[in-house]
Amino acid sequence: APLLCGLVEASSHRLTLAPDPIHSPILCLQVSGSGGPDRQVLHITPGSLTFLGLYLVFGYGASLVCNLIGFAYPAYVSIKAIESSSKEDDTTWLTYWVVYGVFSIAEFFSDIFLYWFPFYYAGKCLFLVWCMAPVSWNGSQVLYHNVIRPCFLKHHRAVDSVFSDLSTKALDAASAITREASEAAVKLAQEAKSK
Repeated sequence: APLLCGLVEASSHRLTLAPDPIHSPILCLQVSGSGGPDRQVLHITPGSLTFLGLYLVFGYGASLVCNLIGFAYPAYVSIKAIESSSKEDDTTWLTYWVVYGVFSIAEFFSDIFLYWFPFYYAGKCLFLVWCMAPVSWNGSQVLYHNVIRPCFLKHHRAVDSVFSDLSTKALDAASAITREASEAAVKLAQEAKSK
């Protein structure tokens, strides 16, 4: 019986299922930009998914594994996106990193309560995989357009004003410290010269 293989076209982010009698894993993801021989194939077996799921629930260092899943692959693909000439992939991965950053800040404040739940890291891992999934309804697109962007558009002028004020105050403080330090150095040099 042919196995199912998901074919994702990188240009349209469409997910379609097609039979794949050649490969033996249960789930296969092929990424192809031009349909040519430069296909990237990711094979996921039920055993590896089971092991990863159980490790995220019971394993030591599940936080590290979950953060590697949410960081390592997106970082690699982001570097490839920077090096490509397409702007679309840059926008996709910038959106992921904005959502990842907001999630990390929210997690910092809630992690002390949430990490006690047995399926927390498995749920977090599934959330991060949903955010980087190569489909149009992935988590980063949904959260950015429905939560982050409206909040940004509502408050960005106030935040820009605060940053501008802080920047001005920081520059004033730095110039005052530099002026006082140079005056103190000149005074010390004059005292040393007069002795």
